[in-house]
Amino acid sequence: MPRSQATPEVGESLGYLLKHAQQRYQTIQRPALAAFGLDGRLLAVLVVVGREGPALQQRLAERLGVDRTTMVALIDALELSQLVKRRRDPADRRGQLVLLTAKGTKLLPRALEAVAGVEDDFLAGLSSPEQREFRRLLAKAVTG
Repeated sequence: MPRSQATPEVGESLGYLLKHAQQRYQTIQRPALAAFGLDGRLLAVLVVVGREGPALQQRLAERLGVDRTTMVALIDALELSQLVKRRRDPADRRGQLVLLTAKGTKLLPRALEAVAGVEDDFLAGLSSPEQREFRRLLAKAVTG
């Protein structure tokens, strides 16, 4: 139900607003990332590996708050697209390090630029100070 059709009690509730904000954001984000063969979760893996360097699969799963099985599927998809590769951890042969490939290194800044455009579109109705405050408050609410 569009917000304008919701009763005030529903249309102003935090759960309703967060759900519809996420839906609107995803509507903009999906096609922008699909152009790179990515979705939000795949991009998150690339971002962490790109910013922090080679990472153990288990560490990535913990860092992104996903279970190990999901992380394996995400890395499998990225590996199939030749955006990451796995290497045995020289310090612990049981561990798998995930590294960006040259293709992944080249794609990541372009995908991040596309997401920046998505965020600009999503927040276009807010002034620059309101955008900064929105991000600050949302980060505070999420981190507790």
